[in-house]
Amino acid sequence: MFEIGETARVTAGIVMLTVVGIESGGVLLLRIALGRHSATDFQKQFFRAGHAHAGMFVTLGLVCLLLAETTELEGFWRWLAGTGVLVAAVLLPGGFFLSAAGTGRTEPNGWKILFPAGIVVLAAGVVTLAVGLLAG
Repeated sequence: MFEIGETARVTAGIVMLTVVGIESGGVLLLRIALGRHSATDFQKQFFRAGHAHAGMFVTLGLVCLLLAETTELEGFWRWLAGTGVLVAAVLLPGGFFLSAAGTGRTEPNGWKILFPAGIVVLAAGVVTLAVGLLAG
């Protein structure tokens, strides 16, 4: 059994609070489905994708945070292994929601820049964690 460090414990606690934000995305989807909030087909697709990615990446990010605690990684590399997916959990869903925001939008706006940023951080985090785990 391993012990979780103070920084990882606090990070996990803060991340758990973000679930309330993810729930608000679910409320928006419910309002759209019930006809209480109008959205274009494009917006519906992006809002759904943003909500799904947020929930999945927060869950995966918490697992990565714990796994990083078991590695010999230090400093920046430990931080990236433990929180890279959590950073992507903000960037990628943010890209979906923010790039679809606005009345009647039918294509992404400039916030689509969050997609490549999120993809890079996600890849860097999981590869760093994988290396740390495989190195023993």
